[in-house]
Order: sequence, then structure tokens, then C-alpha cells
Amino acid sequence: MCKRDQEKPPSLEEFLRDVRECSICADHLPLGPRPVVQVGEGARILIAGQAPGRRVHESGVPFKDPSGDRLRRWMGVTEDEFYDSESVAIVPMGFCFPGSSKSGDKPPRKECAPAWREALLETIPNVRLTLVLGVYAQRYHLPEAASVTDAVTRWREWWPEVLPLPHPSPRNQAWFKNNPWFEEEVLPSLRQRVRESLHDVQV
Repeated sequence: MCKRDQEKPPSLEEFLRDVRECSICADHLPLGPRPVVQVGEGARILIAGQAPGRRVHESGVPFKDPSGDRLRRWMGVTEDEFYDSESVAIVPMGFCFPGSSKSGDKPPRKECAPAWREALLETIPNVRLTLVLGVYAQRYHLPEAASVTDAVTRWREWWPEVLPLPHPSPRNQAWFKNNPWFEEEVLPSLRQRVRESLHDVQV
């Protein structure tokens, strides 16, 4: 069983221990369960992504792959800043690698978000900026958006608390090439907002 008895609220440390021991969809995971999340009570930025890829499953470190390299460049942060759980929380839609398909990784397992997501997000009340990466996270956080391109094009509607982004995967090179306005228009605002969020600047 994945959810804790809610009679006494667990500490964040206990909660994360339970998350990392979860096996609710183990029978559907080709490499077995290995939940990968990063959460600290003081986190000011939340990264809502898709699900760990194979490399992240192997390392157990979120975004320790080319997607993470691009995401850190977009944000203008160092690895030390990115992996400080009291600054940045990383909570994907699915916590385990779901396996591969012909076109890339499979979608996040649907069991994960209902079991854990709402309660886990409640443990990080100081979030000032939520980065919503890709279609699966945007369906959850921004259901009114018709597509990734629609969400990213409309980014000012949710600014400055929420910013929809394309997934930083190398597989999205065509999207980046076809939407040069994204790098020119969105990324400078993203970097400024990241600095504001991490350094207690009032906006």
C-alpha cells in the first residue's frame, strides 16, 4: 500500500521514505520501481515534469541527462542550485521510468499522481514559480491549454506564478527550431523570475 495512514500527518522525511518505497505499479515497470523525486520544505521553485528517463532511473538523480542540461541553461542555474532541495523541488507526473516505446519513453503511469501528487505538493507551501514541462504535466496543471504550443504561446496568462514550457528533451529539436520566439521571448523572463524566486526578491 502506498498511502500512509492519515490520522497523524507524517513528517516530510517519513513521507518521502514512503514515496521511495512505493511499488503500486511495479508489475507495469520494465526496470522495476525506483521513484525519483526531490522535495524540501523550503523549495521556492517547483519543476513539474513527465517521468524519469532510463538514465535518470539508473542514476536516481532527477534530470541528470541532456534534458536536465538544457533545463538548467534555460533557468540560468548551476547544478548546485538545481539540486538544492530547499530551493528547487522536482515532482514529475510519474516518479518511475515507465519504459520505452518506438517514439520515445512511454507516458507516466496513471497510478502515481492520484496516489502521491496532491499530498506531496502540500508539503512545499513556499513555491513561487512552477515550471510545467510538456504535455502530461500541462494536462494536470493547465487543463485549459489545448496543446504544448498553445500553452507556451499563452505563457503570460499564468505568469509569474506558473510557466508552461516544452519538454527540454533533445527529441524536441524540431519544436525549438520552429519556435525561435521561445528562446528570445520566454527564456530571459524565466531566468529573471528564477533569480527573484531563489533570492527572496519581492515582485
